[in-house]
Amino acid sequence: MAALSDIASELLDRCRTAGATQAEVSCSQEHGLNVNVRMGAVETVESTRDRGIAVTVYFGKRKGSASTADLREESLAATVEQACAIARHTEDDEAAGLADADLMAREVREFDGWHPWDVDADRALDIALACEQAGRDADARIENSDGASVGSSASISVYANSHGFLGAERSTQHTIGCALIAGRGDGMQRDGWYSTAIAADDLEQAASIGRHAAERAAARLQPRSLPTGEVPVLFQAEVARSLIGHLLGAVSGGSLYRRASFLIDSVNTQLFPDWFSIEEDPFLPRGFRSASFDSEGVATRASKLIEDGVLQRYILGSYSARKLGLTTTANAGGVHNLRVRANAGDFASLLGGMQRGLLVTELMGQGVNSVTGDYSRGAAGFWIEDGRVQFPVDGITIAGNLRSMFRAIEAVGTDVDPRSHIRVGSILVGKMTVAGES
Repeated sequence: MAALSDIASELLDRCRTAGATQAEVSCSQEHGLNVNVRMGAVETVESTRDRGIAVTVYFGKRKGSASTADLREESLAATVEQACAIARHTEDDEAAGLADADLMAREVREFDGWHPWDVDADRALDIALACEQAGRDADARIENSDGASVGSSASISVYANSHGFLGAERSTQHTIGCALIAGRGDGMQRDGWYSTAIAADDLEQAASIGRHAAERAAARLQPRSLPTGEVPVLFQAEVARSLIGHLLGAVSGGSLYRRASFLIDSVNTQLFPDWFSIEEDPFLPRGFRSASFDSEGVATRASKLIEDGVLQRYILGSYSARKLGLTTTANAGGVHNLRVRANAGDFASLLGGMQRGLLVTELMGQGVNSVTGDYSRGAAGFWIEDGRVQFPVDGITIAGNLRSMFRAIEAVGTDVDPRSHIRVGSILVGKMTVAGES
């Protein structure tokens, strides 16, 4: 971290000497280990070590950027020269420039996000093999495997700019996953499970992951289609966060100033039921996106995105904010940890309350129109009657419009999937079109 900080400071000095009116530098270094096994045999072992230096300069309202992975003096000097040359040949952009100096973070904290895993390739392979074997042994209907994997990474990064800001961060992330195939021939079904965490101690046990993968794959055997109609749809937690992702895309600055969003001019508009809320918490211990500052050095802050169903603000960095005549929301680089308020019980209670409807456990395709909000995606899951699973479902499409879907949300469960920075439980949408058999 100290070495990267020194490089960042040196590069800023070079930018000033070259005549740049403003400059910013990002430096990062990452190392990791990834192993994959399949059918009890080793497939790949990969050790990675990456680094990168990015320099951006501003000559008034003209911007230029260049990058390198070479830390030699001549390479660093050439990177600054290239960034300056690009800036001198670009047109003025009135929105270009660093974030305002008075918005820079004054305090840089850590949020318990640094937990390196002392695991070598042999140990990682043993874990992956045990995970896959537990899954293959769990059910006689597991005929094949797409393999199991173990990954671990640790990264450090430094951001500095000519306002005098310099912030350093470090993080780790570890993952164990398994994908299995049940049945044979045309009746094969594939599914899996994985666990990911900041600290290895927070990972699910490898054998448990394998067994869960087997259970999910076997449960999908002998699927049926459904007649076309309108029914309630329950999105299981791991797919429910995709609905929140569509909201984030629609209220992000880039989509808004390009007029490519169905939520243009929607601040202070009721988008969800009046009990619904989403809060951003950048300071969550062991959060996947916890940070004291965003990618422009702006101090992060806890704030509501949705309150009482009403959109409170957009998601903006300084560039998109200027394009819209607004102020950055400290979201350059994306949102931090989001919490979606639950108004219902756990998954079992949500399922038990469904008289008749569809449980979605997998989504396929990219059929979402960001301009109109029209939504149409392939789906798989289970048909529910009287609060119980009746049979697996495949080969169907679920459709609607995101505006209507948001307003039709009836429940959010407490069964939060902890594997993402979007912390949300299962979501029940009161009515959607399900297209299956004619």
